[in-house]
Amino acid sequence: MIKQMTLALLAAGLVSGCSLEPTYVRPQAPIAARYPTQSDQAEGAQQADKAAAKAIPAAEIGWRNFFPDPRLQSLIAMALANNRDLRVAALRIEEARAEYNIQAADLLPNLDAVATGTRGRTPASVSPTGTSVVSSDYQVGLSLASFELDFFGRVRSLTKAALADYLATEEAQRAAQISLVSEVAKAYLAERAYAEQLGLAQRTLASRSAAYDLSKQRFSVGAESALDLRQDQALLESARVAQLTLAREQAQAWNALELLVGQPLTRLPPATLLSQERIVTDIPPGLPSDLLTQRPDIRSAEQSLRAANADIGAARAAFFPQISLTAGIGTASDQLSGLFDPGSRAWSFAPQMVLPIFEAGRNIANLKVAKVEEKIEVANYEKTIQTAFREVADALVARGLLDQQVEAQRSLLEAQQQRVVLTEQRFKNGIDSSLDVMDAQLDLFSAEQDLVQARLLRLTNAVDLYTALGGGLVENTAPVASAK
Repeated sequence: MIKQMTLALLAAGLVSGCSLEPTYVRPQAPIAARYPTQSDQAEGAQQADKAAAKAIPAAEIGWRNFFPDPRLQSLIAMALANNRDLRVAALRIEEARAEYNIQAADLLPNLDAVATGTRGRTPASVSPTGTSVVSSDYQVGLSLASFELDFFGRVRSLTKAALADYLATEEAQRAAQISLVSEVAKAYLAERAYAEQLGLAQRTLASRSAAYDLSKQRFSVGAESALDLRQDQALLESARVAQLTLAREQAQAWNALELLVGQPLTRLPPATLLSQERIVTDIPPGLPSDLLTQRPDIRSAEQSLRAANADIGAARAAFFPQISLTAGIGTASDQLSGLFDPGSRAWSFAPQMVLPIFEAGRNIANLKVAKVEEKIEVANYEKTIQTAFREVADALVARGLLDQQVEAQRSLLEAQQQRVVLTEQRFKNGIDSSLDVMDAQLDLFSAEQDLVQARLLRLTNAVDLYTALGGGLVENTAPVASAK
């Protein structure tokens, strides 16, 4: 009988239960339909949409395909295996999964095997019979702990919220991986830029050191003035300062890269110059609506919003009765040897209903908190989308302009190189002064450094666009199936 009653109540709680949480509706994305650089005209928009549909989304382009440099590939692989921040993010997933499992356990009853035994003596002075009494009580059986019959969906709402929190943590870990891939790539490019600039500074320092030695010899025989000697010395010292500064900056960039990778950097493939670096830059941006599915941070924000929506359901259910069940079945006897004798069966059945009547506004306040938190999560979700839209838009705007900037900087360098040659010839012919030569050499050195910086900006922009579009999560691009 107790078994049939228990099963009936469990079925009623699990089958006929309802949910009081609001129906989830994804908020409208507060962004434009297309990026600022994309055509808004009907014909141009249709062509852009068709091109985006045929192209592989950036989120599906593997980082090994996007970064063909073997040295950079090796660094990213080591970072994914050893970076401590990423390791913590992965452990957060395990923590969130365990918390969800704990909450989900409340959906099912907890059965415990119970064995108890008590033996006591009551002295004659307090015994109702006037004689001392020795009593014994032994019990063995199964116990059903207080199990809530979830008629109004409170436990299910809490479980759904815990699941959404777990999924949000999982998406946050994916976002952390994308960020790590981006940071390693940019740190590597920065270190390579410093290395290239340092090489230019060292060659310039060697050239100016030789020129200064020659000036000292000419000055000692009276063929050069003290002013010319000091000008050559100033050029030498400026190159020395630049060389020392860049050596420090490269060492610090190397340390930053080593921290991201999470282990000492040894046995790496050979490095290449930024001018030889080949990074895919022509990535189709797609449409802003694609970001909702391609960016893990947006998906994580939406899961947090779902969790807040489920919390409202749990807060609403607190206004309704909570029905719980406690039961037990087993055997009992006053003698240990008689526990399993015929007629020793024992059972208990204790349903309970608790209806809140006066709780000083606690449930109302909890519901208000849940609704406010849901509004906060909506704002966070919309802000995450807007931030993603801006990151892509900024990268797209800069992409074409940076290509032009690199070309302009290269033309400037060629002009400065010709200027130095002409100025030195004019100085030898007595037309220009040594100050003109000094200015030309300084401008040439600055143009060389600026070209390296322009190349760094262009490559960093390519990384930013790849990351902003959700790239960096997969290792290799999946092969495209051939059309039949």
